Amino acid sequence: MDDEKGKLAMTQPATVLITGANKGIGYETARQLGALGHRILIGSRDEQRGSEAAAALAREGVDACFVQLDLQDQNSIAAAAQTIAGEYSRLDILINNAGISLGGGAAPSQLSMEDIRATFDTNFFGTVAVTRAMLPLLLQSPAPRIVNMSSGLGSLAYNSDPGYEFASFNLLAYNSSKAAVNMATISFAKEFKDTPLKINSGDPGFTATDLNGFTGQKSVEQGAGIAVRLATLDADGPTGGFFDENGEVPW
Repeated sequence: MDDEKGKLAMTQPATVLITGANKGIGYETARQLGALGHRILIGSRDEQRGSEAAAALAREGVDACFVQLDLQDQNSIAAAAQTIAGEYSRLDILINNAGISLGGGAAPSQLSMEDIRATFDTNFFGTVAVTRAMLPLLLQSPAPRIVNMSSGLGSLAYNSDPGYEFASFNLLAYNSSKAAVNMATISFAKEFKDTPLKINSGDPGFTATDLNGFTGQKSVEQGAGIAVRLATLDADGPTGGFFDENGEVPW
């Protein structure tokens, strides 16, 4: 019966929170999920940019609104959870998309500790803080989903392979923060393995965004695909995994 409820729930409009959704992969994920009829909460640190993104989606017929959310501000995270609880009573899908990469490609031995800490503050600690704050709302949903947007650069297996196509991207802060996000995915999935909540990491691939100066090989439409797929898993879908458009990614 629970499995049937989960399958049915994914066919109904869901309330979706996407962090860093005012641009790039986050915005395109919002657009694609909104086109499927889901209600989209545009999580953005900047009120003007977030409001403009929500308005642009609304002009396309998407049910979208802005939620102020700064991953480095616990008060902002708590206020966002309170707002969602008051307006919608529950959250069905959380997509932890917001992320940064600092240091300009500096070698690990030359990267400042400030850049390492700031990267982890957003990519890892911010992701965990948002997840913890939204869990009570997610557990009110019959089929909750969490997608942690990771990267192939967070794969230890890939990075230890000299033949990996992106082996030259030796970004200590970014890569290790995404590896930490993958461990958080595993840890939360183990905690909630006996519930309907499914938690997975998604690798969008080398996508052209401002994070990489728009040098990526994939479009945001392609990059958002894995987030949409993992956000809409039915009840027999995986949890605690790491996936890209081609299937499982090695840890």
